Amino acid sequence: MRAYLTVWRLPSAKTLLLAGFAGRLPSAMVPLALLLMVQRQTGSYAVAGLAAATLGIASAGMAPVLGRLADRKGPRRILLAQSALYPLLLGLLVGVTLGGAPEPAVIAASALAGASTPLVSGTVRALWSRTDPRSRSTAYALDATATELVFVVGPTLVATLAVLAAPAWAMAVAGGLAVTGALGIARAARSWVPEPAPSAGLFTTVLAPGIPRVLISGSAVMLGFGALEVAIPAFADSSGSPALSGLLLAVWSLGSVAGGLWFGARVMSASLPRQYRWLLFGVTIGLAPLAWVSSPWALGVLLFLGGTVIAPTLTVQSSLVGSLAPVHATTEAFTWLSTITVGASAVGAALGGALIETSAGVPGALVLACAGAAAAVVVTLVPGRRPATRPAGAREPVAA
Repeated sequence: MRAYLTVWRLPSAKTLLLAGFAGRLPSAMVPLALLLMVQRQTGSYAVAGLAAATLGIASAGMAPVLGRLADRKGPRRILLAQSALYPLLLGLLVGVTLGGAPEPAVIAASALAGASTPLVSGTVRALWSRTDPRSRSTAYALDATATELVFVVGPTLVATLAVLAAPAWAMAVAGGLAVTGALGIARAARSWVPEPAPSAGLFTTVLAPGIPRVLISGSAVMLGFGALEVAIPAFADSSGSPALSGLLLAVWSLGSVAGGLWFGARVMSASLPRQYRWLLFGVTIGLAPLAWVSSPWALGVLLFLGGTVIAPTLTVQSSLVGSLAPVHATTEAFTWLSTITVGASAVGAALGGALIETSAGVPGALVLACAGAAAAVVVTLVPGRRPATRPAGAREPVAA
């Protein structure tokens, strides 16, 4: 606990953790709330799914552009502008949907809302990368654990508001949380000093030594997770207990939270690449037996145990990106990580769903999940360019 207390006592840590949690909740709330709202209004899951997918694609596509701008100008002005624009565009999306506008208008409004999503996650991780190196790993562990909790609390909050009121109320709450989070992170970033940035191409940051391997391996494991997120509800449904799907997903996330809290309090002697490789191997081992399980209760136990490796893996992944990214492009690097892994997760969900509809069934999707993690391990074994080392004091602490 001493390691966590050290992080908690950093001047901006409370803001980064609490505002970061609030600002990330909309990422787990808005797509689900939009899906429910559009489906109720139009009666079409196809239109609802297209609207939710458009929102996600627009958000992921815009993030690296905003990340580069934040590195060069500072994230504060971007977050302040988004805190004003995002709730307005969410309100427009709700109004267009409930007003019975044509489907193209709903899709267009979804794209606008997605493109204006506050740059919370990338900014938070970039600020953690500027903390004292002795506390940085623990800070990333807390950040990864909080992210896991987001995907437990967010959907639960949407489901509750949808039952007690309407999905539009979940959109309104998400907008308020986004503003709260963006303003809090903007306050924490007030002392951000942009690093001098040389002229660079669009993919210069992505191609920096060491970064492609992290992005590709992260995409592979997230593809597996996307397949698993589809396979779990299908497994619960095929076992005759569809209501257990939410519980199983929550148990998986809680296992990750437990593992993240344990890992963050430890000091590891192994290098970050070696830690990352072994943790990905642990994820693979955790996913391997799932395809042969027939009981939802046994699946729950295995999901919890396997989930304990996820937050530590994401912690080391963030540490690697923070250490490998060019000093003038940290936020951009983290937004690329989010964009590529979110896209890979969506592909995994699509592939997993397609497999479930074939003779491979749910076991096929679970095998795909394991294969994605195994592919990530293989990627870390491929030789690549050695990244340039950066002195420990190369960054000027912002949150410390």
